[in-house]
Amino acid sequence: MNINDYILKEIKALTLKSTVKSAQKLVKNLPITHFPIVENGRLIGCFAESDIQTIENKSSELATYTDLLHHFHAYENTAMLDLITLFADNDCNLIPVLDKNLNYVGYYELSDILDAFADSPFLHNESETLIIEKSKSEYSMSEISQIVESNNGKLLGMYISSENIDNVSVTIKILSEEVNEMIQTFRRYDYTVITKHEDDYYLEDLKSRSEYLQKYLDM
Repeated sequence: MNINDYILKEIKALTLKSTVKSAQKLVKNLPITHFPIVENGRLIGCFAESDIQTIENKSSELATYTDLLHHFHAYENTAMLDLITLFADNDCNLIPVLDKNLNYVGYYELSDILDAFADSPFLHNESETLIIEKSKSEYSMSEISQIVESNNGKLLGMYISSENIDNVSVTIKILSEEVNEMIQTFRRYDYTVITKHEDDYYLEDLKSRSEYLQKYLDM
């Protein structure tokens, strides 16, 4: 999949000479949080829909309100995960796209990028999801990969899903028919397995029963 295939050009960018009325009409007819301002092929910035709707002087030019411009953009080679981060950081559903020469070429819409991400093998393939936790000073991505592969699993992807002062939680997507063996291996390497699996419940129950029986025999 080429992420550039999702660059859109349907919404014509406005200029600083465009009126507030034309901008308000644009955002009224389209469910967008921001719209780009372009001059001579160069991105000037983006106005937020919420800001434009508050301006009462509809005949004034957008150049009057450049202090309201937001400055964010992506490039044609921006990775998908970085795009999702840009959408989240700027609380927007539209991101302008620039080429390597910094020329405006179009925009990405959030819904398209999320659909593309959902269709990626990382999320779309039937797989198991494990969330494991270990101290920041001891966890290792290479060790995690080694544990997965040593248990005949295929690693589809992983990322740090949360962290605090002491520990990090890593979410991993795997293909494996021996998930329980993998879970036990992670525990032997001092990882805490956050997610629960049916087979794991069964073994934990057997372990508890065994420990109870041993205590009874020792009485």
